[in-house]
Amino acid sequence: MNMDAADHTACDHQNVRKSHHSDEVKKNLTTRLNRIEGQIRGIKGLIEKDTYCDDVITQISATQSALNSVAKLLLEGHLKSCIVERIHEGDDKVLDEFLTTVQKLMKK
Repeated sequence: MNMDAADHTACDHQNVRKSHHSDEVKKNLTTRLNRIEGQIRGIKGLIEKDTYCDDVITQISATQSALNSVAKLLLEGHLKSCIVERIHEGDDKVLDEFLTTVQKLMKK
């Protein structure tokens, strides 16, 4: 992901940390999250209808998998842009931050 100086807002670690996702990536992530939001509403509806527990658990598992997919996409983008940039800037502490983030994801 190449950026010129005018676009340099990636994970600004000195003031406010921000990401820089292309419109296409934002749309992809938003679409996925909207679908997940629908899945959550569906699970709520299943519980309200006293749906068999195993069926509800299956839907919860599918929703967790969908959330993991979103997290993987974000993690990949973060590694390829923010982390690489900060390492090039000499900020090796970012590796500890990244490892902590990966550990949080692996606990799930």
